[in-house]
Amino acid sequence: MIFHAFLIKYGEIGIKGKNRYLFEDALIRQMRYALKDVDGTFDIHKSQGRIYVECEGEYDYEETVASLKRVFGIVGICPVVHVEDQGFEQLKKDVVDYMDQMYPNKNTTFKVEARRGKKSYPKNSMEINCDLGEAILEAFPEIKVDVHKPEIKLNIEIREQIYIYSEIIPGPGGMPVGTNGKAMLLLSGGIDSPVAGYMISKRGVGLEATYFHAPPYTSERAKQKVIDLAKLVAKYSGPIKLHIVNFTDIQLYIYDKCPHDELTIIMRRYMMKIAEHFAKESGCLGLITGESIGQVASQTMQSLAATNDVCTLPVYRPVIGFDKQEIVEIAEKIDTYETSILPFEDCCTIFVAKHPVTKPNINVIRRSEENLAEKIDELFEAAVNTVETIVVK
Repeated sequence: MIFHAFLIKYGEIGIKGKNRYLFEDALIRQMRYALKDVDGTFDIHKSQGRIYVECEGEYDYEETVASLKRVFGIVGICPVVHVEDQGFEQLKKDVVDYMDQMYPNKNTTFKVEARRGKKSYPKNSMEINCDLGEAILEAFPEIKVDVHKPEIKLNIEIREQIYIYSEIIPGPGGMPVGTNGKAMLLLSGGIDSPVAGYMISKRGVGLEATYFHAPPYTSERAKQKVIDLAKLVAKYSGPIKLHIVNFTDIQLYIYDKCPHDELTIIMRRYMMKIAEHFAKESGCLGLITGESIGQVASQTMQSLAATNDVCTLPVYRPVIGFDKQEIVEIAEKIDTYETSILPFEDCCTIFVAKHPVTKPNINVIRRSEENLAEKIDELFEAAVNTVETIVVK
């Protein structure tokens, strides 16, 4: 079967009222971006409350579908055959031919569901349903009608051309990226933070990211691992501006001046401060982390409160209530898991205390940070001024 187009179904966008066109336009922009490297020529357009991807000439079907399945806002991708309006008798032949090619096994049930967008068409929707259903039954006696729970729902859309489809390939859902502002992801080489970025992006939020590199304690391979993870997330979110911060001097200074059981919390607080610095520069509306309550010592309720204490922007934690297996399942779905488990250490794991505090007192933490007063501002400035920024696609 050669499909000439795809009908794109969306979910939440449909309830946006007078602003719906803004979300539709954003969805179309994301679809054009997703298909720009796919073999083929595509015309994406709106028509009477529908979005269509018209495929001009030859194209790679599998690659096209795979690319559309990564566009947030799409809930269904319907491969469409369209035929010219050459009278109802010809339409019956076209529909029978479609059913024959699509479903070699006729021992099944079906229902015809017509939608008449062209009101001048000589038959109404109910008449189209009955007459096309009768033509299918005459052509294939073994097939049965089931109007309640059919195995095949044959959709016929009568417009300037006639669109025939029966398959709905699930999309990722969510909202088109960019319709809900932008946020800064603290991206490590672990499993959780790429999943957090994916989940926030699914809600229409554009992403930037900050990664904390600690040479020579972390290798170039660890850095490349994070870039690779950003590329995988960018397949869904679009291009990500990635800020790579040299965090070594700050970590060593904290290690030298602060109690070792508080190292993780204090380092985490400075990571949040630096990420927020870049977030504000870029007009981000919040920070995103992959923290899940109780997963490690730095993610207890008290620890999260201690890291929140240094932020003025809101901190979004989309996996906060997930257990590890739930996070792993999403990582596997978006293909980040295998990269995340590569054995290259990030800066968090190098300086972990043997017995980290799990219930830090914010006032105690602040007093410990007073030991850093002599040089920390200078080191902070050096870290943000020597950042390496790349755009990951």
